[in-house]
Amino acid sequence: MTRARKELISLEATPYYHCVSRCVRRAFLCGEDRFTGKSYEHRREWIVERLRLLADVFCIDVCAYAVMSNHWHVVVKVDSEKQKQLSNQQVIDRWRQLYSGNVLIGRYLSGVEMTKPELDVVDEVVDKWRERLCDISWFMRGVNETIAREANAEDQCTGRFWEGRFKSQALLDEASLLAVMAYVDLNPIRAAMAETPEDSEFTSIQSRIQNDDEHLVSFVGGYKIGKPKGIPFEWMDYLELVDWSGRVVHPKKKGFINSRQPPILRRLGLDEFSWQSCLDELPLLGQQSLCIERLLKSDRQRAA
Repeated sequence: MTRARKELISLEATPYYHCVSRCVRRAFLCGEDRFTGKSYEHRREWIVERLRLLADVFCIDVCAYAVMSNHWHVVVKVDSEKQKQLSNQQVIDRWRQLYSGNVLIGRYLSGVEMTKPELDVVDEVVDKWRERLCDISWFMRGVNETIAREANAEDQCTGRFWEGRFKSQALLDEASLLAVMAYVDLNPIRAAMAETPEDSEFTSIQSRIQNDDEHLVSFVGGYKIGKPKGIPFEWMDYLELVDWSGRVVHPKKKGFINSRQPPILRRLGLDEFSWQSCLDELPLLGQQSLCIERLLKSDRQRAA
């Protein structure tokens, strides 16, 4: 039985969520349809550009994403503190980047004199918009509705483009967050669409490698006083984690990173540094991180 979205998303439990939307038609979201030979590759950029816009409008940050042939993934972090700090004017300015608003909001912005009941309605509308700025359902709707309209117009057809609802998964700790981010970034490799993370087009990891990551949550290392908000992990250690994970042959997936590929830090010309120093900053990752540490350390020794 389908569960209500409010039962699947609880910001009191965690701000991190993994969401997936899948096409309902055989016609591809992106890629090339082998039956017709028609290419839909340009639609990947539609989603990435839409994500960039929504990351600026909503109080929802993007940690990772991957745009595939008939579905797309995104890992998000809801920033409720940012939402609370926005003034009414900032809420209006953000929301009107996506939607036109209503007549009373237009009058309010024009500076005309308004009655007390009218101002009360304006406050109610702004409060509703403020709440939506932290609503994952509205965030996903902001992507999917726009892409569906553009795709239907291009295909010269009508009807549903996406499955009924996007799927969401709560990520309750940092270990889960890192595991799912790596899973998302490895999607093109697992589908045999790319050989390495740096070659995986329309993914967050390629954007980060190319320093095109202003729209993404930053890696900030361990939790320390005065450090900015972000993913509590070191960027180069995350690269190693993804590279090691991609070399593991998955029994149900056809793609993997070839073992003859040099380590990713060597491929990218980055200096390796002590994984243990990262662990000293990350006590909250627990035993899963200790396992990852041993695996990465042995992998580096074999590569040397």
